[in-house]
Amino acid sequence: MTDPPNFSETPELLKSLGTALGLGLLVGLQREWVRARIAGIRTFALVTLFGGLSGVLSFTLGGWVIGAGLLACAAIVIMGVVAELRQPEPDVGLTTEISVLLMFTVGAIAVLGHRLEAVVCAGTVMVLLQSKEPLHGMVRRIGETDLREIGRLVLAGLVILPLLPNREMGYLGVLNPFKAWLMVVLIIGISLAAYLAGKAFGGSKGALLAGVLGGLISSTATTASVARRSRAAGTVGRSLAAITLTASAVVFVRVIIEVMVAAPGAWGAMLPPLLAMTGWTALVAAVSHRFAAQAGRPPGEESTPSELKGAVMFGLLYVAVLYGVALAKEHFGTAGLYTVAAISGLTDMDAITLSTSGLVQSGHVEAATGWRVILLGGIANLAFKAGLVVVLGGKGYVRPTMAGFAAMLAGGGVIFAVWP
Repeated sequence: MTDPPNFSETPELLKSLGTALGLGLLVGLQREWVRARIAGIRTFALVTLFGGLSGVLSFTLGGWVIGAGLLACAAIVIMGVVAELRQPEPDVGLTTEISVLLMFTVGAIAVLGHRLEAVVCAGTVMVLLQSKEPLHGMVRRIGETDLREIGRLVLAGLVILPLLPNREMGYLGVLNPFKAWLMVVLIIGISLAAYLAGKAFGGSKGALLAGVLGGLISSTATTASVARRSRAAGTVGRSLAAITLTASAVVFVRVIIEVMVAAPGAWGAMLPPLLAMTGWTALVAAVSHRFAAQAGRPPGEESTPSELKGAVMFGLLYVAVLYGVALAKEHFGTAGLYTVAAISGLTDMDAITLSTSGLVQSGHVEAATGWRVILLGGIANLAFKAGLVVVLGGKGYVRPTMAGFAAMLAGGGVIFAVWP
C-alpha cells in the first residue's frame, strides 16, 4: 500500500474532498441535463464525496474500506436498475450506472494523492456522456468493411507491433523491425483516418476537401483518377486541376508530419526548407482554386485504403528503400542518396521520407543532406504526376494542371539549389 498524502494540514484534505465534490457536480450536471432517472447532479456529488471519504478512512482502516464502499454503490445501483425496470417505459441503458461506479472511484483517487488523474478521468467521462449523438452517428456511418479495416489497423498496431524487436540488426545495421512496422502502422492510420473523414463529410464539400482528402489518402491515385475523369469533364477542367494540385500540396504536409515523427531529434534542422516548399505548393493550389471556372465535383469515394496486402507491400518498399539509401551512402556517397530519392519518390513519398528521417535520427545521414534527399523525392513525385496528367488528362484539364505543376517544380528547384 502506498504512503498516504500529507494531510497534517486541514486545507490539503479539504482541497482533495472539494475536488471530488466538484467533479461529481460536473458529471452530475450532464446527467441532470439529459434527465437521467437513476442519478442526477446531487447523487453524483454525493457518490464522489462518498468515494473521497472512503479514501480517507482507508489510511486508517485499510484498503478494504474502498472495496466495501464500491460494493455498496453497486448494490444501490442495482436497486435503482430494478426500480427502473418496473417503470412503464424503462430506460435499459447502463451508461449512468457505470458512471456512478466510476465516479466513486474518481472520488477515492482524488484523496489518495491523484487529483490530476481524477480530473482527467472525470472530464473524459463528461465528454463521453455528452458525445452520445455524435459517437452513435459516427458508428452508424461505418460499414462492415470499414470495421474490418479498423480491426486490421488494431492488429497491426496493438498486436503485431509490440511483438517485434526494437533494435538495429542485419546488414549495415540499419534495419529495425519495430520501427519499420511502426511506419507501416503510421501510413495505414493516416490513410484510414482520411478515408473515414471523407465518409463523415459525405465526399461532397467541394474541390478543396476533395484535394485535401485525396492528398492524405494518395495524391498519385487521386491524380490518376481525376485525370481519367477530366476527359469527360467538359468545363470543369480548372476545378479538377485545383483538386489535383491541392492533393499534391497536402503531400508535403504529410512529409512534415512524418519527419517530426521519425526524426524527433533533428526535425528542427530539416523542417524550414520543407515548410517553405509546403507553403509554396499551398500558394499554387490556392491560386488554382481562385481561378477555377467553377467549384467542380470532388472525386468519387475512395475504397478503404488499409488493405493488408497494401500494408505488407509498403513495408517491403520501406525496407528496400532503407537498404537502398544505406547502400548508396556506403558506396556512392551523397550522390547515391539523391539517385535513390529520385527513383523511389516517383510513385511514393512516404518510404523515402520515413527511411531518410530515420537515418538522420540515427546519425547515419546529416540533416542538411536528409532534407535535400526528401525534397528531391518530392520533386520526382511531382514530375511523375505531371506525366500522368499529360498521358491521361483531357485538354481542358491538362493546361491549368501543368501550369501549376510547373510552378511547384520551379519553386522546389529553387529551394533545393539556393537554400543554405
